[in-house]
Amino acid sequence: MTDQSKAFLYTYLNNASPTGFEASGQQIWLDYLKPYIDEYIVDVYGTAVGVINPGQPYTVVIEAHSDEISWFVNYIDDNGYIYVRRNGGSDAVIAPSMRVNLHTKKGVVTGVFGWPAIHVRDLAKDTAPKVTDLFIDVGAANKQEVAEMGIHVGTVCTFVDGLFELNDRYYVGRALDNRMGGFMIAEVARMLKENNVTLPFTLYIVNAVQEEIGLRGAEMIARRLRPDLAICTDVTHDTQSPRYDKKEQGDLKAGSGPVLCYGPAVQNNVLDFIIDVADKSGIAFQRQAVSRSTGTDTDAFAYATEGIASALISLPLKYMHTTVETVHKDDVQSVIQLMYQTLLALQGNEDFRYIK
Repeated sequence: MTDQSKAFLYTYLNNASPTGFEASGQQIWLDYLKPYIDEYIVDVYGTAVGVINPGQPYTVVIEAHSDEISWFVNYIDDNGYIYVRRNGGSDAVIAPSMRVNLHTKKGVVTGVFGWPAIHVRDLAKDTAPKVTDLFIDVGAANKQEVAEMGIHVGTVCTFVDGLFELNDRYYVGRALDNRMGGFMIAEVARMLKENNVTLPFTLYIVNAVQEEIGLRGAEMIARRLRPDLAICTDVTHDTQSPRYDKKEQGDLKAGSGPVLCYGPAVQNNVLDFIIDVADKSGIAFQRQAVSRSTGTDTDAFAYATEGIASALISLPLKYMHTTVETVHKDDVQSVIQLMYQTLLALQGNEDFRYIK
């Protein structure tokens, strides 16, 4: 990883990019990507696309999603306490005592998710908090003070957290799901440019919005681009830490390589092609089976238009949808290499259209 890449990683991951409000993160991503692409597209809802070698008859997508889970202000009481609802799969269990940023037109307002002290709770009757139990304290004395801060129903809120490194082995922070994917596809574009690779097809580097609320950004951009092939990346669960059931969730480990997915949305010829690339490149990988869907943007691409040949390369991640999402540095580099080597293999294969 170059110094510039690392600086981009920290800037991009530490920026807030909640579902529906991804614009600032997309700008950071595009600013980094622009030297490595020929042109770019930003659609009406904010999905950003870097384009390499436009206008070719065969088109390929590499894709990640840019949004993160968050909260919406839903109600403000007379005493200035703020109640919320989910924006995406936000976890009520982890919220109490967390610091939070409320993103207003006047700027960021800091607050905390308050919680009654252990001394005043009947511990025998304690249950996991529900969303309706949560409240934010911004230090306001009443509802009017909250309004004067620029906070209103619909204001979006994100946890306060920063990217850091654990034991020089892992990246840890919020929103690695899936801005780490945005970082990885941007690195693929950088490597193509710096290694003077000329692709015989058009490559779209897609950073989609609104994955966390139903794959909506991917759904829209797939219809617009209509690619022949889509290789998506997202995170999947590391199942080694306590309270995971390997019989149910598979045996996947951060540090053991990218995860290749078997499931209805994954086109088998594409999957076999990527496995062959991994084997020939010496890239260790893991396998995962899904039932009805991958739960990622792969599903949106696979079933768009008349069907798009699609595959999923996942990054193993610990503690999904928390503020301490954790990925192994080696896996990040391996996903980048696998996507890069797959594009090179397509470049050198005159029959690459067979994976339509």
